[in-house]
Amino acid sequence: MIAKSGKTQLSANDLALLGSGKVGYIRKMRSEDVKARFPEAPVLDPGLELWALFGADGTPILLTDNRSSTFYRAAEDELKTVALH
Repeated sequence: MIAKSGKTQLSANDLALLGSGKVGYIRKMRSEDVKARFPEAPVLDPGLELWALFGADGTPILLTDNRSSTFYRAAEDELKTVALH
């Protein structure tokens, strides 16, 4: 898509596909928010701080209580990681 400024704009879908299989993002999550992103996760105690690894398109890859584990998994999958706050 070309914007009025003459610059190309990417849709959200285009942006997600741009890093597909190459980029993953790491995000800190609270246990109360897990079900929305990891529907098959078991019920967790409230108040837990967890770390999640997602593919560039938002596909959940890993949920853990250990931040380092997300980086190890990303390295195994040959993903460059970015952190989201």
